[in-house]
Amino acid sequence: MKVRILPYYTVSEWETWEGKWELIDGVPFAMSPLPTPKHQIISTNICRFLAEELKNCDKCICINSIDWVVSEDTVLEPDNVIICSEDLEKDLFSKKRLEFPPRVIFEILSPSMKEKDRITKFEIYEKQGVDYYVIIDPDTKEVEIYKNSSKSYSLVEVLSGEGEYTFDLGHCKPKLNFSQIWR
Repeated sequence: MKVRILPYYTVSEWETWEGKWELIDGVPFAMSPLPTPKHQIISTNICRFLAEELKNCDKCICINSIDWVVSEDTVLEPDNVIICSEDLEKDLFSKKRLEFPPRVIFEILSPSMKEKDRITKFEIYEKQGVDYYVIIDPDTKEVEIYKNSSKSYSLVEVLSGEGEYTFDLGHCKPKLNFSQIWR
């Protein structure tokens, strides 16, 4: 007989909770307190610059912080995502949360969530086939860009405070100048 030490929850239970929570393999993770001003500025700038890059693409959009239902017992809240869909209005605007993998995910590290972002979420994003995973360290201004090939990430770029990267999404190729996200 298998004994569970941690409580196990599902998305239907998660939907009833107060506050902000992630759910990973049935285990809840509090998402408070809110991120620091530095974190929020970086996140806002990522979406601001990517929105400009994506303005002529009718299939893609950049969103700050969205609930993504990965499975019956896993809901994640990435800091920023690029979502691509043949019908954005049907797939996003009429839904409460994201129900399919984003194409690009940005996570801005914080001391309390660093290991979860680097290990647990990394593995989930990789397994779910997220094309690009970008890890941003606001303290060192280092940016790591991973590209997924056959559900396995390879580190394709490390930027130290500046530089730009073009995300090849097939139908569009948004680029982000990372030197602009820090201010």
